[in-house]
Amino acid sequence: QHRRLLAPAFHRDVLRPYVAIFNQSTHVMHAKWRAAAEAVGGTVALEVLEQLSLLTLDTLQKCIFSHESHCQEQPSEYIKAIMELSTLVVRRQRHPLHHPTWLYHLSADGRRFARACATVHSFTAAVVQRRRQALERLGHQAWLESHQGRSMDFIDLLLLAKDEDGNPLSDEDISAEADTFMFEGHDTTASGLAWLLYNLACHPHHQERCRQEVHELLKGRDVQDIEWEDLSHLPFTTMCIKESLRLHPPVTAVSRRCTEDVTLRDGRIIPKGVICLMSIYGTHHNPDVWPEPQVYNPLRFSPENSKERSPLAFIPFSAGPRNCIGQSFAMAELKVVVALTVTRFAVRLDTGRPPRRKTELILRAEDGLWLLLEPLPGVA
Repeated sequence: QHRRLLAPAFHRDVLRPYVAIFNQSTHVMHAKWRAAAEAVGGTVALEVLEQLSLLTLDTLQKCIFSHESHCQEQPSEYIKAIMELSTLVVRRQRHPLHHPTWLYHLSADGRRFARACATVHSFTAAVVQRRRQALERLGHQAWLESHQGRSMDFIDLLLLAKDEDGNPLSDEDISAEADTFMFEGHDTTASGLAWLLYNLACHPHHQERCRQEVHELLKGRDVQDIEWEDLSHLPFTTMCIKESLRLHPPVTAVSRRCTEDVTLRDGRIIPKGVICLMSIYGTHHNPDVWPEPQVYNPLRFSPENSKERSPLAFIPFSAGPRNCIGQSFAMAELKVVVALTVTRFAVRLDTGRPPRRKTELILRAEDGLWLLLEPLPGVA
């Protein structure tokens, strides 16, 4: 039911103005990178996953709440709480004694978790309550007119959503959906971006081809921003993104409960009601589907090579009725950030710190994912 109500919030007409936010947040990150490079006189080594996490958190706060947190440039209690919750969830999974909720609440980690939750929930609840009061005070039409000149954010769209009987979502439901979008949307996209830059650093010829594709697209423009209409005109860059999501899927597995008996090819049956863990990582590295699965080859996703392939062979956003509702949002952000990055920086491997894959809530790297970034000449 909630998914049906949420669907309009991810329509292309809603996503279109978000592209300007993706550009803006990427410019802030690049300014930091250029300053760091200037400080060392050229090429700078940076741990990119944390930098990209701040970027995605920055964009989400703007897209969900219309809130300018400046979290890429200065500390934010809200952002600190979100990052702490992600760390604590992983730590709890690895500590069996912390699995019972009552016992966890008695531990130091449990108390930290409760404080961080309170910070996040109170921020969201305050925004929702403020918007609800404005809607009730102004009335529906006047409230809509007050938005002239600015696009609707996620909270606005949820306030307007109504079910088949004309009932709106409660404040608690809206807060829960906004919090879910923040948590599901920042780490996953940051992981996808970090591994994408790593794969382009490993393959400079693919990186250069992406760079030329973007240069050709932006030729003759006064402002070097990526626009919504540009996203469908980056075919090779899109292939590079998809191949990176295949090789390094941010979410490595999903679980689903069987709603009916499932008969496997060998005749064995998975009974109805059983919860199955499906490996996205394993599916993406299956040599029967993907020849030489460890090789990064964007041309796997060319139209001619994709023609005969099952749509369930590539599932970075899961599949079916419970797939990732935000995948169009994520793909748009991936395209904007990588297109702007390759036109402004040469991205190279930090051979002294090769990444080792580490599966947590998302696919990370032990001790971070380090890359060398060199500002390109003639780019402001």
